[in-house]
Amino acid sequence: MSSEREIVFRLNGREERASVSPRLHLIDFLRTRYQLASPRVGCEHGVCGACTLRVDGTIVRGCLFLAVQADGKDVETLEGVSASGELRDLQEAFVERNAAQCGFCTPGMLITAAELMRGGKAHDREEIRDHLSGNICRCTGYEAIVDAIESVLEQRSSGRTS
Repeated sequence: MSSEREIVFRLNGREERASVSPRLHLIDFLRTRYQLASPRVGCEHGVCGACTLRVDGTIVRGCLFLAVQADGKDVETLEGVSASGELRDLQEAFVERNAAQCGFCTPGMLITAAELMRGGKAHDREEIRDHLSGNICRCTGYEAIVDAIESVLEQRSSGRTS
């Protein structure tokens, strides 16, 4: 008797069906089954934020979230969010301000920043830093990342687009 469970979920806008082990983490499932590269495996303890993705519009740590928990849910990785154009201006700001350096933390940073931007208001640097506090970057010292997010928040709150 197989212990695998059948799940049906939406992945980046497409309905998917799969059999998964009850103990398989969502990050491992997405990377191995769908070859998605944006959710990264970092600490595997939910501390670094590299595995951040969205489930039903809320950011979660893919290394702590089980694949069986995705049953009936809408799962979005950076690939899906990027394809929608939701973060185009933020991605451009990351490039312009060299906020991506090695790029390992970038997908998690972008997904986390997207959550902050949903309110549509500008935030000060301290609020941005606080919101990003669950995402570790070992390259940038965060200044360029905060600069990029701050600039896009200001553009969006003033109605300007890039």
